[in-house]
Amino acid sequence: MTGRLKAPTGRYGGKTAAERQAERRRRFLDAALELFGGEPGYRATTVAALSEAAGLSTRQFYEEFRTLEDVLAALHLQVNDWAEEAVLAVFAESRGLPLDERVTAIFRAYAANVTSDPRRIRITFVEIIGVSPRLEEQRLARRARWVDLICAEAAEAAARGEAAPRDYRLAAAAFIGSVNGLLHDWSAGWVDATLDEVVEELVQQLLGILRPPGWVRRGAGGG
Repeated sequence: MTGRLKAPTGRYGGKTAAERQAERRRRFLDAALELFGGEPGYRATTVAALSEAAGLSTRQFYEEFRTLEDVLAALHLQVNDWAEEAVLAVFAESRGLPLDERVTAIFRAYAANVTSDPRRIRITFVEIIGVSPRLEEQRLARRARWVDLICAEAAEAAARGEAAPRDYRLAAAAFIGSVNGLLHDWSAGWVDATLDEVVEELVQQLLGILRPPGWVRRGAGGG
């Protein structure tokens, strides 16, 4: 296909063309979450199989997407958006809490969202890897958003005297790698721990980054 087919316009069944298009897109993404995030996985799914799972036609598929890679790209962004929305909600709710309580609340929200559906983990940590340079760029761009969130939180904590003042970008990137790896391994059954224990380990790692050995909290009187 060199381009998308034109979608119909006007009202049909009480819905506008835009509403019908949004519904079709949602059905394709729901089906993709099932097939890409479960069996048979992205690489073994065909346009015909995805369309059948969505209860739509291949013609309708090409009205919404050019390729299956476009579907995977959209689904990866959606899964990340769900997690980001959960985290940002806790960011707002935990304003004013001590740093350790705030970090714990934030990571509980992130872990609960990502692990609530094993298909989301597979999309985020497995299926997106090695597909194409375009999707690798997208994956790294979304990862950079998480790095930015950590750096912003660290800067605010440092301004309050709750963390050491420094450039946290490199440490945040390394920490995000730990988060992704540990949550993936836990979800795959390779880590013998509860989710609470996994979250606690990640929280302690981050607090260790924010409060390195020898650092003295502002106002602590030197010890």
